[in-house]
Amino acid sequence: MPKLEGFEFWSRTLGGARHVVAPMVDQSELAWRLLSRRHGAQLCYTPMLHAQVFVRDANYRKENLYCEVCPEDRPLIVQFCANDPEVFVQAALLAQDHCDAIDLNLGCPQMIAKRGHYGAFLQEEWDLLQRMILLAHEKLSVPVTCKIRVFPEIDKTVRYAQMLEKAGCQLLTVHGRTKEQKGPLSGPASWEHIKAVRKAVAIPVFANGNIQCLRDVERCIRDTGVQGVMSAEGNLHNPALFEGRSPAVWELADEYLAIVQRHPCPLSYVRAHLFKLWHHTLQVHQQLREELAKVKTLEGIAAVSRELKLRCQARLSGVLQEDMSRQKEGEKPTGGLPFFHWICQPYFRPGPKEGNRENGAARSKRALEEEEEGSVDVLSKNKQKKQLRNPHKTFDPSLKPKYAKCGQCGNPKGNRCVFNLCRGCCKKQASQETADCPGHGLLFKTKLEKSLAWKGAQPRLPDPQQAGPREPAGFPEVVGSALA
Repeated sequence: MPKLEGFEFWSRTLGGARHVVAPMVDQSELAWRLLSRRHGAQLCYTPMLHAQVFVRDANYRKENLYCEVCPEDRPLIVQFCANDPEVFVQAALLAQDHCDAIDLNLGCPQMIAKRGHYGAFLQEEWDLLQRMILLAHEKLSVPVTCKIRVFPEIDKTVRYAQMLEKAGCQLLTVHGRTKEQKGPLSGPASWEHIKAVRKAVAIPVFANGNIQCLRDVERCIRDTGVQGVMSAEGNLHNPALFEGRSPAVWELADEYLAIVQRHPCPLSYVRAHLFKLWHHTLQVHQQLREELAKVKTLEGIAAVSRELKLRCQARLSGVLQEDMSRQKEGEKPTGGLPFFHWICQPYFRPGPKEGNRENGAARSKRALEEEEEGSVDVLSKNKQKKQLRNPHKTFDPSLKPKYAKCGQCGNPKGNRCVFNLCRGCCKKQASQETADCPGHGLLFKTKLEKSLAWKGAQPRLPDPQQAGPREPAGFPEVVGSALA
């Protein structure tokens, strides 16, 4: 069959999908996708996969895609991060038979993407992106799509989208935030950027950002003219978002855990989903929050979820009538929430307070936490946990041991290194000079001497050219007996 493109691909292969679950690392696994599809999602993406690892590691392919093939899980788009055209296409060729399209991640703003040189940190390298999309469009039997973040300038964002369309992108998802907008500094997404892109390209566009309920979905489609709306954080806190419902948390938690029984996934994924679903309730029941963090089995996680359910239902039977009457009179539930804490509802990420910017530059997350707590000496939550496990542990930089540095790279040098270098630099130098370093366990010289000694001890075979031709043993006797 000829490969479908653009609007034909969106309407026929994707069924004109308008409600889309975003690619989420360790969160949009098969079990969660199936739960979301049951509650109104029409298209799902896999978590972001690393193209290079996908090509070289058969187990990675099996665990992240091949074992998750399920007839109910379609249409499906597989997303890769990559920065090399050949590697991207190799990975896509291995995945194309298990999905309906291949997506290139150009939107991840995290530090790991900066170190790995992928995601939103490729958005200035237009030549590279053109080659990646063009090659994938030529080689794949399924369409190639892209998920991007915007530039601060609308006109540059539009030119960026048009470049990707010209290279062969058949569907574009636009997250209306820049790569600098993340964490507590996320801020609102710009639908104006998305609207401008939609008007400028002739391929389907999905919008991403500011989606917390079904009304947001409808308003976004109306205001921007996009073909569909993608949700990430809103979906994690309420998988029934696309149905326009806000059910009790335990209804969806129980359903998700039942799906996980049939389609297992790593325990860390399940725990993270339960933390999101029960987020507001766990602020009330802090002890159960600690238990959920510590349990090591799926049964243990399910037991904590059941206990949360029982406590919420007890609250319902005890004082619900009073709370309901108050809400009818116009009072909101305690905590500033739109619904009671046991109801699935949006999570609004707290933004930086007024005055949290100095000279126009955003402060770090750590600086914001320190200012909020009123002290720069307060330890982070991770350090507090480490100190609970080891009360004698100190985090005072002045008390940390001082290490002598390697003369070549600045890493700590080995105390017994004969070259006074770190292990990596020592290995290079010892290899070049064929020397030993007992301190690092490197024995290039010793191994070479042993190899030469072994070769010298081997018996030498005679040179066939000097020895001359040899007659086969017993040949004269055989000839003589034949003549007789």
